[in-house]
This record gives sequence, structure tokens and C-alpha cells, in this order.
Amino acid sequence: MTVPHTPDPLAAWRQALTEADRIFAATPPPAAPVDGCTHCYPESELHLLGGDPDAVPDDLLGCFMREVPSHWDPDQYSVLWRRLMPRALRHWGPEGGAVDPAAEIGHLGADGAGFAHWPEPERAVTLRAFGALLGIALTDGGAARDINGLLEGIAHATGDLDPWLAHISGLSGPGTDAGLVRLAFDWATDLLWDEFRFSWWYDGDPRTIATWLPAQRPRVAAFAAAHPGCKTARDTLAALDALTADDHSPWLYPRAFDRCLDLLP
Repeated sequence: MTVPHTPDPLAAWRQALTEADRIFAATPPPAAPVDGCTHCYPESELHLLGGDPDAVPDDLLGCFMREVPSHWDPDQYSVLWRRLMPRALRHWGPEGGAVDPAAEIGHLGADGAGFAHWPEPERAVTLRAFGALLGIALTDGGAARDINGLLEGIAHATGDLDPWLAHISGLSGPGTDAGLVRLAFDWATDLLWDEFRFSWWYDGDPRTIATWLPAQRPRVAAFAAAHPGCKTARDTLAALDALTADDHSPWLYPRAFDRCLDLLP
């Protein structure tokens, strides 16, 4: 799997949405009325899910994306996801309201909607959108946990984490290095304290992250040299060195210490 490069993540995101609208519009509706538990979803909502994707209310869309795949007819589940994909992408995007994208995006995986077997144009535009989303998350100054949630869900959906880590490594532009430093600090300290976990991707191996992180040290070091006042960059270098040496954390508990500092007058 090759992840498209996105030099301008926001522009790439908008272009991917336009393409997704066009490509997924050709996805045919389910061959039969949507089959689902009428104790959980009234017939009117099942009818909406099988009809015009734009007519599906946001709350119903969210319920569908969060519902376990086994709730739905396996022959219809993939079709429903494909027809709703442009809506789902916007939900996960910078203007959406996704709270736990790891669980939702992960439902596209082999044990769910079978993303790997979708038609090639649909897979290609979705991969472009995912790459752009990761680029936006890395550069918008948000919390590392937001990037982690996206990355976990996308890796679960596509069955592979390595291409997405390589994608993050290859991103450049304003804010990218700072985002990578924040992400590396978060992951390295979690690994040092044996607290790094994938929440929903049960096959995900944290050792993949641990293998990737040391290769980012030159980039972190360059950022630290260019920004000597950045404590996060200095701490990230210390954390990476401890991780590479298979040593203990150099702090009692970095995040707890940072929170205490925030409380000082």
C-alpha cells in the first residue's frame, strides 16, 4: 500500500472530499431493504440508511459508525459504509465532531466493512483523504492523542501501520516539525512508562511505534537546535535516548510534572 504524499494537507483534504463525493456517488444502494435490529433502530431509520446518504441525520450516521459490525447484515454493511463514506470523512475531518475516530474508522477493517476489497477508485480516494487528515492533525497544534486516534483507526482499517508512520515522517511544511516533536514526546513517554496502548485495534503492536521513534531523533534534534527554548523538544530527546538505551524514564512522571507547573501562580 502506497500512501499519497500531501504537501499541503488542507488543500489535499478538500480535493479528496470533492473526489470522494464524485466517486462514491456511483455506489449502488443495497439490493434489499436494510436489515437491522428494530429494537435499536426503528424501520424509519433503517429506511433512511438505505436511501439518499445526504438525508441521513448526523446522529443516525454517528450511531451507524459506532455500532459493532455484527449488528448489521454482512452483505449490506460494506455497501452502507461505501455510500456514507463522504459523510464519514467529513465527520472525521477538521470541521467534524468525531470524538473517538479510532473505533469508527476501525470498523472499515477486515472484521468489518472490508475496506481492502472495495473498488480501487474508492480505496484510492479514501487513502488520499486519510493521508491529508493525518497531515492536518500533525500541523494544527492539537493534542497528540488526536493524532493517535486517527492513526490507530486508519491502521486498523487498512491493516498496516508502517506506511502511515512513513507518511508522517515524510510530511514537511509549517508546523510539521513541531507536531512531530509533540507526538514523539507523547509516544516515547508512554512507552517508557509502559502505558502505550491501542484502544480499539487489538492486533496493533506498540513495538512498531517503539521501532519507528528512534529514527525521528535527527529531526527532533534539529528542531531543538533551532528552538533552544523549547522544553518539549529537549525532553523528547531525553525520552528517545532512554527508549533507545532500554532505560527507565528520566523523570518521575513528565506529564504529572507539567500539570503541576500549570497550576503554579
